[in-house]
Amino acid sequence: MATRHSAPVLVFDGDCGFCTSSARLARRFVEPRLSTVPWQTSDLSAAARSRAQEEVLLLDAAGRRLWGGIDAIAVLMLASHRPLWPAAGWLLRRAPVRALGAAAYRWVSHHRHLMPGGVPACRLDPPRDEP
Repeated sequence: MATRHSAPVLVFDGDCGFCTSSARLARRFVEPRLSTVPWQTSDLSAAARSRAQEEVLLLDAAGRRLWGGIDAIAVLMLASHRPLWPAAGWLLRRAPVRALGAAAYRWVSHHRHLMPGGVPACRLDPPRDEP
């Protein structure tokens, strides 16, 4: 995905209802110019595809920078042309707010199957069959 785009590209898990809804909300309320692409249909490298299975990714429009997780969300907010989002993104990139945001992101990510729109298939760590 090292090609130029007209806007940042948010890469999400297209098999997860919660992730799909979140990407749609990001485009609607944070940055309307945002492109959204499920990692399953992206042209990411193998390493980036593996990473995208665990966290949302944001690729800058130039195709040069890739952020993941809470950093992707913060940079997306910084890129917004809507009021308040850039300030929220700036704050989210500062300690200790970044650490709190990262912890909250990890919790939501690992519990996304329990979130609105989530289904058991959204689990990052599917339950193992008992012997």
